[in-house]
Amino acid sequence: MGFLKDEGVVYKPVDSVDLGPDSKEVYLRANVKAPRMAGFLVKVFAWLLESRIFGALMLYILKRNNLIHKLVSFAELQESPLFVPLHPHEGHGEEEKCTKPDHLSPVEQVQLATDCLQTSEEMNKINPKLSFQRWTILDYSRRYMSQEVTPVMVAKKFIAAVIESSKPLRPMSFFIDFNPEDILQQATESTHRYERGEPISVLDGVLIAIKDEIDCLPYPTTGGTKWLHKVRPCIEDACCVKRLRSCGAILVGKTNMHELGAGTSGINPHYGTTRNPYDSSRIAGGSSSGSAAVVCAGLCPVALGVDGGGSVRMPAALCGVVGLKPTFGRIPHSGVLPLNWTVGMVGILTGTIEDALIVYGAISGPISSDQSAQVMVCGDITSHSDAEPKVYFPLLKAPESRSDIKLAKYGEWFNDCTDDIRVCCSKALDKLFDLYGWKTIEVTMPEIEVMRLAHYLTIGSECSTSIACHLEKLDMAELGWDARVALSVYGAFNSREYLNAQMIRNRQLQFYMKIFAKADVIVTPTTGVTAYPIKDDALKTGELDYINGAALVRYQIAGNFLGLPAVTVPVGYDKSGLPIGLQFIGKPWSESLLIHVAFAMQAPCISDYRRPEIFYDLLSKD
Repeated sequence: MGFLKDEGVVYKPVDSVDLGPDSKEVYLRANVKAPRMAGFLVKVFAWLLESRIFGALMLYILKRNNLIHKLVSFAELQESPLFVPLHPHEGHGEEEKCTKPDHLSPVEQVQLATDCLQTSEEMNKINPKLSFQRWTILDYSRRYMSQEVTPVMVAKKFIAAVIESSKPLRPMSFFIDFNPEDILQQATESTHRYERGEPISVLDGVLIAIKDEIDCLPYPTTGGTKWLHKVRPCIEDACCVKRLRSCGAILVGKTNMHELGAGTSGINPHYGTTRNPYDSSRIAGGSSSGSAAVVCAGLCPVALGVDGGGSVRMPAALCGVVGLKPTFGRIPHSGVLPLNWTVGMVGILTGTIEDALIVYGAISGPISSDQSAQVMVCGDITSHSDAEPKVYFPLLKAPESRSDIKLAKYGEWFNDCTDDIRVCCSKALDKLFDLYGWKTIEVTMPEIEVMRLAHYLTIGSECSTSIACHLEKLDMAELGWDARVALSVYGAFNSREYLNAQMIRNRQLQFYMKIFAKADVIVTPTTGVTAYPIKDDALKTGELDYINGAALVRYQIAGNFLGLPAVTVPVGYDKSGLPIGLQFIGKPWSESLLIHVAFAMQAPCISDYRRPEIFYDLLSKD
């Protein structure tokens, strides 16, 4: 369709762009031109996109109307493409840390991370009265050590709770698959270790759920589909799962997710819609919907997700829990579905930032020296084992231990959210200044909408390419209708568009590194909206809601597209009682500093955390 070619933007050189607070750069809001569709409408739309007669024209119009042509496809850029966001190690944010020798085992790293935490007496001094608190990893470990409860007792309560949550009136749909027999076997072995006084680590007997995008025996890995596990069998644990298992954790099943990770709502027509424990009529967010919801509901203190476009941080914020996405390459990707080679990353969901640190200790770091860490790029495996950055753990003893943190904030971007979120997150920043003297620096972060579109083009291209050989043989009836639409759009991107997107990646990374030369972290709300209602017409077909989708991913993209570490912390609630998260984005490899900042933010907020509508107390004595 060369005769229909649109005019593209001519981008000026990076060095000519003013990033200061008085910059003339215009903030472009998301220009989403697509109505919400579900039920019969989404079926018709999928059929039209898949048709040879109408499909190409409709896809062209969609890309043009949503500014993909103008801002990405036909844009003129001077930067070279950056295909994989691997970063050199420069020792960021490691001023205050637990000393970590090289080549520690996961168990040793967990112990070191635990040593960085406050004692129970120190915690009680800081937070003497909490209106609500989820049980932590150390709570489980202490109860097991005291013999007040055993892993078997907790496992039985967990199984009963999952069964109860699946009742047909309004199923929460937390899990795609869980195996009571396997869970009880793991719990029995853990109980025996505690009886002998030989627990492996503080994670021994702790329940951990795994997103169904990560290999974990004895379960198939479906990716939220009805077919993927048939063509890609799960033959061993993913690297991150092996590390958790080696620490004694009880792996309790595969959590629900948006089909192929291709959506933000967590509505899955095959396995049910994961519901938000704060309000079961609303979404949990996606695509790691089940992982966020099980932590929120108290079923597990920890869950793993995969974050390709905010898929850990977004549902974490909507469900009022912590979501940590480390730097690209920090956690080995071995055993994770290759749906998004250069933007996806295993992430951690927990009730507290302290628990996130412990699990980060268990699963981070390069794989053993006889295996180089690998990243798949367009079907080729590229090693990046050389010069692996060290893993540092922050000392989480006192949140006020650092007074020199500088937070970068782009006001127009920060405020592009609902009033409730804007006010809540602004008050959270005020707390950081009042308590610790941390200053907020106003900056301009250009071309944010451009980056969102370039990321969408990238993750879509990588997803469709990764499963292209299977789609040729697949009965399309096995795909959900919203996933069929997504794959039609993903398959419409061409090589020039992909290359331009990677040039934009390089350009954006240069902007961000200039910002990081002035500030330690970038601060934003985690999402532009709180959890929105689930509508009945979407339950069997899925839904297309690109307007809400754009609002949910508004602040997420840099972490994925640029490979930066990011964390979300619950900081309050909207007028409907729905959770609000604040996000911190860090320099490459700065997890130690980022976790400390999140810990400092959590400290004044945790006393106001609220109990969800759906909550299971697995450590109660009844």
